[in-house]
Amino acid sequence: MSFLIAIPEMVAAAADDVARIGSALATANAAAVVPTTGISAAATDEVSTAVAALFSGHARAFQALTAQAAAFHDQFIQALNAGAASYAAAESANAALQTLGQDILALINAPSQAVLGRPLIGNGANGTPETGQNGAPGGILLGNGGAGGSGKSGTGQPGGRGGAGGLLFGYGGAGGAGAASDSGVGGTGGQGGNAGLFGAGGAGGTGGQGITDGGAGGIGGRGGLLFGGAGAGGTGGIGLNDHGGTGGQGGAGGLFGGGGAGGAGGEGNSRGGTGGQGGAAGLFGTAGPGGAGGFSANGNGGDGGTGGSGGLFGSAGTGGNGGTSVTADGGSGGSGGAGGIFSSGGTGGTGGAGTSQLGGFGGSGGSGGLFSSGGAGGAGGFGDIGGPGGSGGFGGLIGSGGAGGAGGDGNAAGGNGGFGGMALFIGSGGNGGAGGNAVSIAPTVGGQGGNGGSANLIGNGGNGGNGGFAKTPGAGGDGGTGGRLLGQNGLNGLP
Repeated sequence: MSFLIAIPEMVAAAADDVARIGSALATANAAAVVPTTGISAAATDEVSTAVAALFSGHARAFQALTAQAAAFHDQFIQALNAGAASYAAAESANAALQTLGQDILALINAPSQAVLGRPLIGNGANGTPETGQNGAPGGILLGNGGAGGSGKSGTGQPGGRGGAGGLLFGYGGAGGAGAASDSGVGGTGGQGGNAGLFGAGGAGGTGGQGITDGGAGGIGGRGGLLFGGAGAGGTGGIGLNDHGGTGGQGGAGGLFGGGGAGGAGGEGNSRGGTGGQGGAAGLFGTAGPGGAGGFSANGNGGDGGTGGSGGLFGSAGTGGNGGTSVTADGGSGGSGGAGGIFSSGGTGGTGGAGTSQLGGFGGSGGSGGLFSSGGAGGAGGFGDIGGPGGSGGFGGLIGSGGAGGAGGDGNAAGGNGGFGGMALFIGSGGNGGAGGNAVSIAPTVGGQGGNGGSANLIGNGGNGGNGGFAKTPGAGGDGGTGGRLLGQNGLNGLP
């Protein structure tokens, strides 16, 4: 379908231009009537008389044609003027219709606005920046919540909370950023607003920078009770002299919604901030991952956040990775979230790099649900001495244990592999993680392989992890014990 845009003023101006052209042509034609239609014969002979009559006839025919063109010209001008008037009338009629919807909406909202101070339909106003003002909620039925205002600069004022969405449809507003502090701890980020039945929760606000510690990130808003993702937690603020701010926790998911991701920990001078915990899943959603730990130049990296718990059928969240440190130990990876009844535990986060010291520990795998397996442990971080891998999570009533995480590589020594998780009733034990390698040309030691997890009643034991490569290789891990009713023992790892 094609669309036409018409401006009445331009159409009327075009009609005036065409009228002036027609007037100029009419004047020229009138001046040519007498000289062209009254041509005298050059002589009295028959030929001269016939030639004069021929040219005069052509001139009269041209004048007749010109008269017809002038009539068409007048009709065309009338059509242009009529079109301009029609467009102007249509615009005038539509101007009233343009405000009709707003007028009807104002009429609908007036009773609830007067009684409850909140409209039935409409978006909430944003909080004013530099005030820490909360965002206004959306309409009672429909509408998005307003974003929270940021805190006043230099004061460490917390950010405002995001407004809630409408009960039926509406997104929660984002939390406002915490203000930087010129003398102490940065402001906390505002919490994200919750959604209604359908809609996403608002993200938590970022924590403010602090002269001492950074401010914590805001908590993410809850997702829609039926559908809609939860808001992510806010990032922790920078701590110029001390610790980075903790990342905000991710919001919880609704019935069919996933949990929000945990916010990353802030950068800190003496220690990186801890990552926020991932939000729990709804019955059928995926849980949010834990936030990564913050970086530190002169202290330990921050630990990763724990993954969110899984729902009835929803997967558990992975643990956040540990933060990196230039001069000290890497942060530990976060533990994987616990699985739901029918969902596996989350994988543990990887340990952060400790460039000149100890690599971060790998996070433990989350325990499996009633009918599911445990999560795998996270790998250890790189360091002068590699970090140990995380242990695998326990299996559920029917489910295998998670595999242990690999030990981190190191310059002088590799990290030990994580132990495999145990199966509680029916299921096999998890394999042990491999030991980390040592990469320096100086005398080095490889990490030991992790032991395999044991089965309980029915199932095989997990295999032991292989030892890490080095001038002195690491020992292999022991295989796990098989089930008491049925199952084989796991194999020992190679040195």
